[in-house]
Amino acid sequence: MYRYEIILYWSNDDEAFIAEAPELPGCMAHGDDQEAALENIKDAMRFWIETAQELGRPVPEPKGERLMYA
Repeated sequence: MYRYEIILYWSNDDEAFIAEAPELPGCMAHGDDQEAALENIKDAMRFWIETAQELGRPVPEPKGERLMYA
């Protein structure tokens, strides 16, 4: 399990729940409900990290704290 912050919200434009991992630039996913969006972001995070490692790019360490405030 990854320990990166995940932001989950409803998008009226996309008519879906959006999940973002802001510590992994560009890493986001969507789903018809919150549970699907969370499952999809877990896959996206895994692919993001695997791809970065394959390309020899740095993978940021999770900060372990809240990054944004609403």
